[in-house]
Amino acid sequence: MRIHPLFRSLASACVGSALFAAASFAAPPPAAPVAMPPIPPGEARIWFYREFAPYQNLAETFIRLNGAAVGVSQAGGAFYIDVPPGRYDISADSYLAAPEQTRDVALVAGQEIYAKVLPLDYWSESGGGGERGGGGGFRRNTFYVWLYPPEVARPAIAQSRFTGAAR
Repeated sequence: MRIHPLFRSLASACVGSALFAAASFAAPPPAAPVAMPPIPPGEARIWFYREFAPYQNLAETFIRLNGAAVGVSQAGGAFYIDVPPGRYDISADSYLAAPEQTRDVALVAGQEIYAKVLPLDYWSESGGGGERGGGGGFRRNTFYVWLYPPEVARPAIAQSRFTGAAR
């Protein structure tokens, strides 16, 4: 039986397309781990990270140590800061203020801690148009900072986009 050349060309194109499609669905190779410098002698390190979840608030917020801005929290991002030993109040700029949103820590030289920034959407039902329409509520950005153990934080940070060391 003789196969028509047009059919042979069409079959080759289909097989090639199928192989290309299968290759495009293959998992990409894992990224090479980024080597982080060791904690400088006489200092401690604080990691800040925020997982990416498209259904959550994607707004950015300032991260503060003792009231001073040290970086910006981005969805899916992570950064660290090396600090002298001491007491620190870790917070994120937020619309709502509640005691459970911040963390107070006492760090010693060589210590490494992990602070996860958690966004919470707070919707206000007031404002906007009254009886004439024009909308109802609006969103206020609210963030919490919680400390996580290394075995939970490190894998999450490894999946994050490194946004640099703060200073």
